[in-house]
Amino acid sequence: MKIKRIESFTRDPLCIVKVTTDDGAEGFGQMAPFHADITAMVLHKQIARHALGADATDIAGLAQRCIEAEYKFPWSYVCRATCAIETALWDLHGKRERKSVCEFIGGKPRTIPVYGSSMRRDIKPQDEADRLARLRDSKGFGAFKIRVGKVCGHDQDQWPGRTEALIPAIRKALGDGVRLLADGNSCYTPKRAIEVGRLLEAHRFAHFEEPCPYWELEWTQEVTAALDIPVAGGEQDNDLAQWRRMIRMRAVDIVQPDVCYIGGLSRALRVAQMAAEAKLPCVPHSANLSMVSVFTLHLLAAIPNPGPHMEFSIEPTPWAQGLYTPALEVHDGRVAVPEGPGWGVAISDDWLATADRAASDAR
Repeated sequence: MKIKRIESFTRDPLCIVKVTTDDGAEGFGQMAPFHADITAMVLHKQIARHALGADATDIAGLAQRCIEAEYKFPWSYVCRATCAIETALWDLHGKRERKSVCEFIGGKPRTIPVYGSSMRRDIKPQDEADRLARLRDSKGFGAFKIRVGKVCGHDQDQWPGRTEALIPAIRKALGDGVRLLADGNSCYTPKRAIEVGRLLEAHRFAHFEEPCPYWELEWTQEVTAALDIPVAGGEQDNDLAQWRRMIRMRAVDIVQPDVCYIGGLSRALRVAQMAAEAKLPCVPHSANLSMVSVFTLHLLAAIPNPGPHMEFSIEPTPWAQGLYTPALEVHDGRVAVPEGPGWGVAISDDWLATADRAASDAR
């Protein structure tokens, strides 16, 4: 079974990819959101030529060969483009065999506990506390993540005093029965990260994500060693050698590969396996309600070391609305892994019809 055609359907910030084999089998995947038009160009100009005509059953091997073949252009765009083909092939095989992807990788469809992930730094602390309390009561969330500091903030807050006001306000509003997490988005130097971490510990937070610039592994390691609160990281990282270093040096306590950033499900599984061997939990990054959340549900249903909750955005995502059915829904703080064959969801024909299409074909 050989890959015959690769089609991209781009409505920025998303790009869906359809792979067709020489026997007519089809599957859908997705590249990482944002600048998807650029990634689609990389897909057709750089990656498609390595995949067309290749054995469609060797998913992990194909993904690795695509990335290695473009070794002069490492990481982000190449891995994002590769992910689109890789995830489409998982869908294709699931549909052929009438199995869920998570069954192919050793799991079984079930419901997964999720944490409500806030993406906002423009919201006042009490307003954030109030909206999270409403979601706890209406959707049954048992955990939430908030944003502290400022993105790549060089120790600055979004506005002076916001973090110091936000952390206690959230704990007071939600009480001790809710698990709380915080994300620094590469904001802090080690000294300031440790100060913020101590405040999180005082208010019984359970997870401090990306406290330092993610490329400064030694800084993150210093923070991890100093704090009792578990430090999480890795969402941006797509180099498996970097992942080996990160885990070996215990830079983080919780690993967070993103299926779409790292180059696909098979590469995310390799990180989860490395972490399991090191007795570290895996809480993948899945910060929006596009197909990345579907991929992550399947991943968490199969690995031996899932964290207690999966990330699930609480923000409106109009650019992903109507992309696939059935839509993911939170019930009693949990989301079900779609049970149908492949990814278990159907990409909307209407969505595809309004996207910019391009195709690469085997000769």
